[in-house]
This record gives sequence, C-alpha cells and structure tokens, in this order.
Amino acid sequence: MELPRAIAILNKHVTNRVQGLWAWLVPPWAVVHHTGRSSGRAYRTPIVGFATPQGFAIPILYGPQSQWVKNLLAAGGGEIQRGGRRYEFLDPRVVPSSEISATGIAGAYIRAAGVALVATRGRRV
Repeated sequence: MELPRAIAILNKHVTNRVQGLWAWLVPPWAVVHHTGRSSGRAYRTPIVGFATPQGFAIPILYGPQSQWVKNLLAAGGGEIQRGGRRYEFLDPRVVPSSEISATGIAGAYIRAAGVALVATRGRRV
C-alpha cells in the first residue's frame, strides 16, 4: 500500500529531522546516506529496514519515485547506518514484496509496503 505523497512531504520537512537524531541507533530504524543525482549533495534519510536472506530490505512506503530511492539506484548504492554502525549499501534494486522472504514484523511491514528496496549490506565503514 503506497501512502499519499502529502505525508512524504510532511515527513521530509518535519518528521525526518527529528527521527534523524536517533534512527541510526535504534533498530529497525536506520539512516540511509545517499548523494543527490544532479546536485551531488550528501543526504541522510531515516528509514525502517530489515535484514533478510536477500540482503537488507527497506519497505518503500511512498513509492519508488521517492528521491532517496532514485538517488541510491542512480549511484548504485550508498551507505546505511544502523545500530550505531555504518555499512556499505551495495547494488540496490526495487522488488515486489512477494519476492522477499522475511517473517514476523519485518515480513508484515514489507508486505504492507508492496515494494521494497533490496541491497547487499557490505563492509563496515
């Protein structure tokens, strides 16, 4: 289920600023570090993500047109900071949630989103 863009805009300007203060410390929250496609500017986006057999999955609640998703895809990855540690986030791709084998809360969250960004979590940086 894709949420309305108005909520995404509110989160970008209000909620993300607050969540960015603690999301990198408290799993399943994390912070994705990515670079703007045209600006080259560094961005930090708080997300909810889960380790899965396919790698690391981030439910895309606002659809694949989200800027952070486009930035990660265009760059071929970025970095993810979770539980106080920062890792490479490699070879991202958007897949339907039906292709992700996750159970429990992770599975429910991913299935509710409909699509997820899946990537390999690389070495610690």
